[in-house]
Amino acid sequence: MEFKEKLRAYQSQVESAIGEYLPAEGTRPSRIHQAMRYSMQAGGKRLRPVLVLSAAELFAGKTDPTPAAIAVECLHTYSLIHDDLPSIDNADLRRGAATSHKQFDEATAVLAGDALLTYAFQLIARHYKSQPSLCAGLVSELSETAGSERLIGGQVEDILGEGAPLSEDTLNFIHLNKTSALIECCLVMGGIIGEASDAQRDTLRAFGREIGIAFQIIDDILDATSDAETLGKNTGSDAELEKTTYVKLHGLQRSRDIAHQRTQKAIQLCQSLPGDTSFLVGLASYLENRIR
Repeated sequence: MEFKEKLRAYQSQVESAIGEYLPAEGTRPSRIHQAMRYSMQAGGKRLRPVLVLSAAELFAGKTDPTPAAIAVECLHTYSLIHDDLPSIDNADLRRGAATSHKQFDEATAVLAGDALLTYAFQLIARHYKSQPSLCAGLVSELSETAGSERLIGGQVEDILGEGAPLSEDTLNFIHLNKTSALIECCLVMGGIIGEASDAQRDTLRAFGREIGIAFQIIDDILDATSDAETLGKNTGSDAELEKTTYVKLHGLQRSRDIAHQRTQKAIQLCQSLPGDTSFLVGLASYLENRIR
């Protein structure tokens, strides 16, 4: 119960901060700011900003991690808006609501995604400019993660792999970069803000890699076994697009076993981190056993 209460507290902090940090809907031109807020305020697990907040809390730093947490959620939401577009996944639902291009139109959705990507770096620059070294570290970490060799690279290989069988090596490349990279980044950004050592940041990155892959495996399982009402997004899309997934390569049970192994490895990594790591341990288990 303590873990769930802590998670809800972090999520509540994120929801309030989104309202505070994003431009008001009435800011000219209002349509783009309405679209930005629509997708950002659609709910969700808020996993990535929660990771920034919880990682920063492990260390003795005195800098507020909230702006960085919202910056990460801006970047993550941009990627979801673009993933949902007709030219990519052509999805109607996201977080239980109409996707951005369905609620507005395709041009507005593209531009709202662009604006959120840009705004992520605006937030970091605005709120950490008085700490140039910290600001540069955060910008470097987030930009390296979001670039053509990581997040975008994983998305490109995912698209290229539709309708064709993929090797396990290619599948791992896709998910290490499309999914796991940003989860790793959030933990490292929290470590940067908390003034973690290089070795501690490496541990946070390794922890993020393990829970990121486990997260993706569970996503594949849920896409194959759950429904749109439970998940709040379209299901069966992997099969429809003929994507290679962990389930397709290994079957359901073996996929669950791999997710469990990754989760256990993540939990072991927590042992070398300072402070109270019980929330991160609980989060790893929660992500493995989630139903949405």
